[in-house]
Amino acid sequence: MKKVKVGITIGDINGVGLEVILKTLCNPMVSKNITPVIYGSTKVVSYHKNIINDINISYQSVNSTSRLYEDKINIFNCWEENVNINLGTLNEDGGKYAMLSLEQAVKDIKEGNIDVIVTAPINKKAMQLAGFQYPGHTEYFADQFKGSQQLMLMTSEDLKVGLVTNHLPLNEVVDSITKENILKKLKILNNSLKMDFGLERPTIAVLGLNPHAGDEGSIGKEEIEIIRPAIVEAKKNNMLVMGPFPADGFFGSGKFSKFDGILAMYHDQGLVPFKTLSFNSSTNFTAGLPIIRTSPDHGTGFDIAGKDMADPKSFRYAIFKAIDIYRSRTQYQKDGANPLKKASIKVDRENKNELKDLPQN
Repeated sequence: MKKVKVGITIGDINGVGLEVILKTLCNPMVSKNITPVIYGSTKVVSYHKNIINDINISYQSVNSTSRLYEDKINIFNCWEENVNINLGTLNEDGGKYAMLSLEQAVKDIKEGNIDVIVTAPINKKAMQLAGFQYPGHTEYFADQFKGSQQLMLMTSEDLKVGLVTNHLPLNEVVDSITKENILKKLKILNNSLKMDFGLERPTIAVLGLNPHAGDEGSIGKEEIEIIRPAIVEAKKNNMLVMGPFPADGFFGSGKFSKFDGILAMYHDQGLVPFKTLSFNSSTNFTAGLPIIRTSPDHGTGFDIAGKDMADPKSFRYAIFKAIDIYRSRTQYQKDGANPLKKASIKVDRENKNELKDLPQN
């Protein structure tokens, strides 16, 4: 099985991004599965490498990502100037160089030079100071691949939580909870569970917006007037969707474990229980895009930057999840392109004697 070409953006240079990247890539279990390319500069990478104790890692500078060293860590220099690194500090430079790294990685995946992107954490305020026009990575990727829909999907081994609204202030959430938006996100989630996670008939739970899912309209009517109609429409579109469920009882009772995917209405409703249950063993995946992008489930970690304390577990998981999704999607597309071959394999498992009677191609 060929190695997957993984483009890695460095995130905020003042945070823990490069620390977890280097700790991840020095693991032989990671390096044997991927050909990595870090978008940044050798000087910045070397600075962060010197912070980490007992690390044995080497890398190769490349001028073009069209020809990468398969068995080495490649570094593509996105800038030539010297950079002032102020660990643990929020400033414009942190956003500027994170943005340069991100833009080059997107350019390369559009050109087919890499297979997937894994993004290290950014600080949203630092990105704004540098002129970044988006609330976060998810919205940026959605804009870069116009015509596609996107869903912020948090994934761990046993839990997958998508969001109807991403990085919105709470006072703007209600206006964005519409039947059309919910149905759109449900379709993306359902398709992603099939294509990216190999689930033939996924079951999906939808959370309510209000406390107790509105208590039959006594604490808000969005469940009755908006969310339930969206669920009904989804069922008509052959999706296995249930709800709306009160968010507290749904997670508190363990009911979440009975579903393949969960759709939450807003950021903290989905991410607070998700991170409580799965922190450091999960990843953020942008579903619905024509390309694959994952990221760890933590932020820039300014409070521990430069102290060699950052745990690489989530970043490692983000890389392995990107590989898994890439291979699952590739297989799904192959099966769709040759349904006869897929049918032949199924018959072969059920009754080997019937295989010889099928047309061969």
